[in-house]
Amino acid sequence: MAVETPVINQFIAYNNHDLEAFVACFSADFRAWRMPVEQPSLIGKENLRTFYQQNRFNNPALRAELITRTVMGNKVFDHELIYGIAEQPIESMAVFEVNDELISKAWFYFP
Repeated sequence: MAVETPVINQFIAYNNHDLEAFVACFSADFRAWRMPVEQPSLIGKENLRTFYQQNRFNNPALRAELITRTVMGNKVFDHELIYGIAEQPIESMAVFEVNDELISKAWFYFP
């Protein structure tokens, strides 16, 4: 499996609002950071499921547009525009760490 495969799959599931397919791309001990914080903003696959179920996939306007994707080692860098959360698209850089064919960590950067 290519390093970017789980990232591609979660991106497709995100845009389809397919919670089960989305969550399947992440490890049980997944951790996420909304930079520049030092502590994870989200810990665990079940917390990820709950957050996206209650705060993202219930929004029919939610979608992401991929601007660029770069792979370096076991990291995948996605430069994206996120629609449906704010009046204007939100620019984001998501850095995904892939281990054992699942996304284990993610860092999200905003302008």
